[in-house]
Amino acid sequence: MSVEEEVLGAGAPAWLEKDRRYVWHGMVTYAAAQNPMAIVEGDGAWVVDAEGRRYLDAMSGLWCVNLGYSQPRLAEAAHRQLTTMPYYPLTNTHLPAIQLAEKLSDWLGAEYRVFFSNSGSEANEVAFKIARQYHAQRGEPNRWKILSRYRAYHGNTMGALAASGQFERKYRYEPLAPGFVHVPPPDCYRCPFGRTPSTCALECAAHIDDVMRWEFDDTIAAVILEPVITGGGVLVPPDGYLQKVKEICHRHGALMIVDEVICGFGRTGARFGHQRFGVQPDIVTMAKGITSGYLPLAATAVRADLFDEAFARDEDYAHLRHVNTFGGHPAACAVALATLDIMEAEGFVDRARHLGEVLAAELQRLRGIQVVGDIRTFGLLAGIELVEDRETKAPASASLTAQVVSECRKRGVIVGKTGDTTPGGNNVITLCPPFVVSEEELRHIVHVLEEALQAVV
Repeated sequence: MSVEEEVLGAGAPAWLEKDRRYVWHGMVTYAAAQNPMAIVEGDGAWVVDAEGRRYLDAMSGLWCVNLGYSQPRLAEAAHRQLTTMPYYPLTNTHLPAIQLAEKLSDWLGAEYRVFFSNSGSEANEVAFKIARQYHAQRGEPNRWKILSRYRAYHGNTMGALAASGQFERKYRYEPLAPGFVHVPPPDCYRCPFGRTPSTCALECAAHIDDVMRWEFDDTIAAVILEPVITGGGVLVPPDGYLQKVKEICHRHGALMIVDEVICGFGRTGARFGHQRFGVQPDIVTMAKGITSGYLPLAATAVRADLFDEAFARDEDYAHLRHVNTFGGHPAACAVALATLDIMEAEGFVDRARHLGEVLAAELQRLRGIQVVGDIRTFGLLAGIELVEDRETKAPASASLTAQVVSECRKRGVIVGKTGDTTPGGNNVITLCPPFVVSEEELRHIVHVLEEALQAVV
């Protein structure tokens, strides 16, 4: 009997009643949590719920199931590792971690030292510790501030949430970790500096230079940024932005941390999003697509020369005093290695770039719908910003955006949206399909989204 047959035999209502009694869901209201989809199976880009309905998942789960839901080689890799050596902590080492760290350096195009954890939040927490300790061990202990951007999201933990620029997610959880300073995002649709694409002089990057001086640059440890702000609305920076930020960091002695949790592993049409901008970060954080979501794993990669400069020493407190019980779990590392092998063998990075071009072209027909204010794509990522009025760019309400998501789901397609981010910022429909999606399925996603938008106008 399959899982689907077992669940359907018990009856979906019975399972949902148990869910209401025992499971606490994140990021949904109490009312919404009373009737969640119970997903029981997945195949390719499709999932099946407990009532037997099929959905095309245009969000790859939570921005992570890049290779889709039916990759037996990933399950086999986990099984082989679990039956060989199921666990050992990385206070010592094991072969899958060594192999994966080497492979990640190859994908990053330079030599890095890699620290493993379980989630993007944890990977960023590690990056903050490393940045502060790096400066302290080079004789600059006052460098402890981290610059981040409004609209950006870097995680749920107290440091990562402090770095995040989505203040609706911080409400009732503050005070958070100190030392995080926020700057305006590179939002070309709603430029904080009143510019248009034709008049842009990269003020959003230059402002980082100003803030470093205003805060005293010898107190700045690092800047953290995603190549593209994803969960905050798929905000694609203007040409030259990342390069200018990198130059500003170098000039002021700050490290550049690039959060590749969503943008990494082919999602942007390159192995990592920053590679499309021609920059080499000091620290790279990653998770999600590293295992295609099949097992929890995250990594914080530090340029080897920075490690050697500050951490290759044997003195009191010079080592990274951070440990993670399950970080770099052997089975998760084995799955990550299999994920990267599949991506290389089957050309999935190039495929993601091609599919992104198809998706971008298909989405253009939505521009004729009056609630569509802006369409932003980057690789196989898309954000469709909804507005009440095109002239004023007044944001559509969160309820209207939720209606669009609901209308898509009624038609068998799962799309995402910005939620609990910033006031007026919960108006973007997001798309992040698996790399195994077909061109026909991409067109179906856009067709259904078009129908959904027309249904709420």
